[in-house]
Amino acid sequence: MTGIRRLLALGREALASTISSPISAVVTLVVVAAMCAIVLLTTGRTVGAEQAVIDSIDSAGTRAIVVRAQGGAGLTSDVLTRLATIDGIESAVAFGQAYDVTNSSIPDGNRVAARKVYGGDLETLGMTIASPVPSAWASGDALSRLGMRGGIGSVTTSLGEDYAVAGELRVPSWLVFLAPVVLIPDTEPEQPVTVLVVIAERPDLVAPVASAVQAVLAVDDPSQVTVTTSEELAQLRALVQGQLGSFGRGLVILVFAVSGILVAAILTGLVIQRRKDFGRRRALGATRALVVGILLVQSLLLASMGALVGVAVALVVLLAGDDPLPGAAFTAAVAFLAVMVSVVAAVVPALIAARRDPLKELRVP
Repeated sequence: MTGIRRLLALGREALASTISSPISAVVTLVVVAAMCAIVLLTTGRTVGAEQAVIDSIDSAGTRAIVVRAQGGAGLTSDVLTRLATIDGIESAVAFGQAYDVTNSSIPDGNRVAARKVYGGDLETLGMTIASPVPSAWASGDALSRLGMRGGIGSVTTSLGEDYAVAGELRVPSWLVFLAPVVLIPDTEPEQPVTVLVVIAERPDLVAPVASAVQAVLAVDDPSQVTVTTSEELAQLRALVQGQLGSFGRGLVILVFAVSGILVAAILTGLVIQRRKDFGRRRALGATRALVVGILLVQSLLLASMGALVGVAVALVVLLAGDDPLPGAAFTAAVAFLAVMVSVVAAVVPALIAARRDPLKELRVP
């Protein structure tokens, strides 16, 4: 309790000191606000653009590894069991040979390609296997071609098998090359597979994961297997992230350095202006630590308010200009660094104030 009371008393002293010097307080607040606003409106805008570009690249399937096998290759659905032992794989889905299906209600209607699908990550495609009744999921364009409004109906294969359509398939970017498509979940072991899609956990893992995938395919004829990766996209992603990430770092350092110098200069002027006040405090028994604490807390309060104002102004400007936002983490980091730079900049003026001789300061006219 004693420590809390001391902190509260220190905060009251710092607040009173701030109120008693409105001009220096306002100038400090404006400097910190400008620091945050400049960083967010320059480097922050760049960070937002970087994230938008990276998201665009990722949407093209940066982490996808696609294995295509011809009928005689000997690739089977058991490969999924072997893939489960490889680190760095987020998901893996296998597809069988394509064959035609039609709307059961329109036997002579449009035909759409259908495939058996294998894997334990079918939820990523919007498929939920909750019923023992054989079901199928169709992409939106497949439903349109089949003439199924609202995704209600059933499909009939070229072999005469009927499957109820359980819902619309969610087709991710790495699966658009199969659309329009109807997928039929299957759990039978050792079924022939013609397409295998593996998603790496991170773009930088695409190359090693692709090598590991090729090692466990266990096919009869490797010449009938082709592996396509997005390694080029992953490299482009890293290049874009590196270039945009480095852009503006010098400006951030410059802005923070200049702002820190300005804050230090303002507080030094405040110390000189109020040397009698600090002398009286020391003469009345105030310790050097108390004087340092008052100035540091004062700087902390002003910097916090300035950071909030600067962040608010920058976000309003970015939103008004329809610019990409830098993200909560970057914004919080800029505000935190601005506050820390201001507090660190206040250390030297605080030490100067604390080391003043009280008797000498009281004699100054």
